[in-house]
Amino acid sequence: MTDDLRGPLVAPSLLAADAGRLADQAALVIDAGARMLHIDVMDGHFVPPLALGPQVVRGLRDSGAHLEVHLMVERPERTQIADFAAAGAGTIIIHHEATPHVDYALQAIRAAGCLAGLAVTPSTPVEVFREVDVDVALLMTVNPGWGGQRFLPGSLEKLRRLRQIVGPDVEIEVDGGVDVTTAGLVAAAGATRFVAGTAVFGAPDPQAAFLEISAIVGD
Repeated sequence: MTDDLRGPLVAPSLLAADAGRLADQAALVIDAGARMLHIDVMDGHFVPPLALGPQVVRGLRDSGAHLEVHLMVERPERTQIADFAAAGAGTIIIHHEATPHVDYALQAIRAAGCLAGLAVTPSTPVEVFREVDVDVALLMTVNPGWGGQRFLPGSLEKLRRLRQIVGPDVEIEVDGGVDVTTAGLVAAAGATRFVAGTAVFGAPDPQAAFLEISAIVGD
């Protein structure tokens, strides 16, 4: 992983952006210093909503930001990994709960030239990370599928256990309810990457909101 992707790093989530102005919204936070954009993909099966596709990644590939794709889809190794890698993803994160072939899927991500991440939902034990080799360990701190949810406070102890398991070199990402109140707490518990959606794009001034969260975590 290159130094410019090392944490602490705030990754604005485009799920919370204005869908009719994605490029403009992305440019706002990139101009404010965002090095990464977080792109949530939902298939209507693994989680009920439908959201975003390879065309969004393709449209942002020349934005200057690293594109991190979070696949909340069933059996991502069948087509989605190849499709999003070809579209310009730099990191692809799959869910442990979404496939019986987690290691195979992670290998497929790396074979496609991307950094490989694994996500777990709030009910999945972080001990599953003992069995895999990942660049990014993503801890969902809300139930996946919808933006604007409140941070689950029990996630902090889970986050501390995850850091003990993966060691100091793996990026730990938190996704869900990250804002000016919770960002410092999860940073202190071991997170190095912070997905902020509603807290950034739901604010009157997304640039100022991004900078405030970045200052809290040291990005």
